[in-house]
Amino acid sequence: MKRLISVAGLAVAVGLSGCGVTQFMDRSAVVAVPSPCIETRFEVYFADSEARLTESARLAIGLSAAHLQGCVIRKVQVLGLSDARGGATANQSLSQRRAVVVAEALTSAGWPAPVFDVDAEGESGAMSDAGLREPMRRRTEVLIDAVPR
Repeated sequence: MKRLISVAGLAVAVGLSGCGVTQFMDRSAVVAVPSPCIETRFEVYFADSEARLTESARLAIGLSAAHLQGCVIRKVQVLGLSDARGGATANQSLSQRRAVVVAEALTSAGWPAPVFDVDAEGESGAMSDAGLREPMRRRTEVLIDAVPR
């Protein structure tokens, strides 16, 4: 005749077979919400030959500002870029205006202005990550160095 062991009985038998009494750890010490206060990068795109923020750009800036609200923002690098059309002087000027408008929007969102490093590369900085001469057109790159309070 076969003997059947219940699942509960098996669990008790296995639990008692260990060394001593099993204690459960407080998982709140192990499980934590990751901090948003890390180095963050995002891009703001512009319409052709424009330095005005689009609604999408305003939304991206607002979301980033809200996301990092509880952080100490140590440094913000804002780099304006343009495509290769037009002259070098015009592209440099457009890139600078784009960088300034993004920095102003971030400052208006409550970010500390003294930590900003605003620069422009014109068409010369509009390269792909692979270093190829493929323009990454009409954008401003924003790199944030943030730490928890």
